[in-house]
Amino acid sequence: MDYRLDVFTDTVGGRRFAEVSDAAGRSGSATRGWGRVYVALDGPPRWSVQVPHPVADQGTERLGARVLRGAPGGVMVMAGAHRTAGTGTGPRAGGAGDEADEGGEGAPADMAHRTDSVFHAVIAELARRGLPGIQLHGFADDSAPGTDSVVSTGAGSRAAEDAERLAGKLDGQGFEVCRAWSATCKLSGRTNEQGRLAAEQGTRFLHVELSRTTRSGSRRLDETARAIAYVTTRWSRGTP
Repeated sequence: MDYRLDVFTDTVGGRRFAEVSDAAGRSGSATRGWGRVYVALDGPPRWSVQVPHPVADQGTERLGARVLRGAPGGVMVMAGAHRTAGTGTGPRAGGAGDEADEGGEGAPADMAHRTDSVFHAVIAELARRGLPGIQLHGFADDSAPGTDSVVSTGAGSRAAEDAERLAGKLDGQGFEVCRAWSATCKLSGRTNEQGRLAAEQGTRFLHVELSRTTRSGSRRLDETARAIAYVTTRWSRGTP
């Protein structure tokens, strides 16, 4: 398939990971934008963190790395193209490419709303194996004024207790959280394809939207990652 496999030791924490990546840098290979997968090698895979809009949803790729480091047994699946690639336009309205609302669905490289992609295929295999997953998104501050984060279980409800735990931890960090299962929230991820798949498979899925301010700076990213780790640590232990 013209991918390459590398194994490296993370300088933060000293843990070993495998990286599966599009072999674009190899002679004779093309850049396909098929993304990357990172697998922790400290035990069997137990959960996933998904980054469908790297760079476009600014900072989600850095947060994904922090989340992967936060608990054993993680797999990070990251898309390989900007969500507006192929449209002939720049980033969408909403501030440097952040999603302004769910009306932005359907762009050619919007992996959260496509099923014909390597990104979706990898997540489908993880779901088939029963791995819970959390998907990271970003929105511009003025898209949902007064809200720092929207936490949702997507199209299903299997992860309702996980969602409440995460929302509580984010509250504890001082974030204003909209709980999509008990309130009317913009950007609740109900049409997310990976969430729909999880609902069909009966696996746990969390859809997390974060404001631009929440993703600004290392301190805020660290705080968010610590809140998420409360859930992913339970997943790594197989705790219901």
